[in-house]
Amino acid sequence: MPTSVIVSTYNAPRWLEKALIGWACQDRTDFEVIVADDGSGPETKALIDRLAGDYPVALRHLWQEDRGFRKNAILNRAILAAAGDYLLFTDGDCIPRADCLAAHLRHAAAGRFLSAGYCRLPMTTSQAIGEADIRAQRCFAVAWLRRHGFSSTPKWLKIVARPWRIDGLLNTITPAKATFNGNNSSCFRRDAIAVGGFDERMGYGGEDREFGYRLANAGVRPRIIRYSALCLHLDHARGYRDDTVRAANEAIINETLKTGRTRTEHGLPAG
Repeated sequence: MPTSVIVSTYNAPRWLEKALIGWACQDRTDFEVIVADDGSGPETKALIDRLAGDYPVALRHLWQEDRGFRKNAILNRAILAAAGDYLLFTDGDCIPRADCLAAHLRHAAAGRFLSAGYCRLPMTTSQAIGEADIRAQRCFAVAWLRRHGFSSTPKWLKIVARPWRIDGLLNTITPAKATFNGNNSSCFRRDAIAVGGFDERMGYGGEDREFGYRLANAGVRPRIIRYSALCLHLDHARGYRDDTVRAANEAIINETLKTGRTRTEHGLPAG
């Protein structure tokens, strides 16, 4: 089905380039990529312009002025601008495996949103990944990751599950909550619009989960595919963390859960 991959970013062109190379390496091409840019400087635009020349699918850049953390606002613009009927949300610090989009579309169904997986890498491994590693997909091999600083961890199950064909079983038995995670989740565009998109009052911390709770309240049920659709999450600092903002976000989340509301009045316009 026609799909739009929405990649959020802010002033991290080195990591964004790796992510966009990953989306260029997908094993299907019936989609577009929209970079939802929360106010990055000119280096990010130059990167996107350079890649767009021979990118295998449409690569679009939506930018808004830098006025602090306003990721939800640019995501809402991307939802409205998307040409696809189906939306996959991810971040510019996440490199998708070549079958990531195919896994989402294989599990997509009416009345459902998908909660997929990521494997967080240390900085040494994040820096070691180059374009050739992504195009050859060797950075998705445990042996390569071990050689480049990623020590043994239970998270390796996410990497080996699909080749071993045990991803379906692990998706079923995982104790992880089926939340909407902004780095690798998907839903139908019509459902995102119906709930008003993302709540633009919210800063960093749980804002994606709140969107998912409203989807669930509206009858769009979550399904975990964290062992089937994999992204490698590159390491970075999080200077935008703010305990006061996080507390305000949690209050909004709790209200959504308590009231069962399906729509925010602080997102996309009704109708």
